[in-house]
Amino acid sequence: MSMKELVEYIAKALVDRPDQVQVTEIEGEQTSVIELKVAKEDLGKVIGKQGRTARAIRTLLSAASTKIGKRAVLEIIE
Repeated sequence: MSMKELVEYIAKALVDRPDQVQVTEIEGEQTSVIELKVAKEDLGKVIGKQGRTARAIRTLLSAASTKIGKRAVLEIIE
């Protein structure tokens, strides 16, 4: 499973409108930027109270990317 697929899987499980989830990966030499876009009404679900859910997703992404020896950054697009 790629980093993009991981973020997409988690996001779709959290939101009410999984058909609106869009994940794009911009690959650099050492860092990948994963952009996550969800429906406006689902933004709060992905971010969570005080950013807890977003932080948890970033932690999972960080752990998974360390395993493959590459850095991944999650950007949540409004």
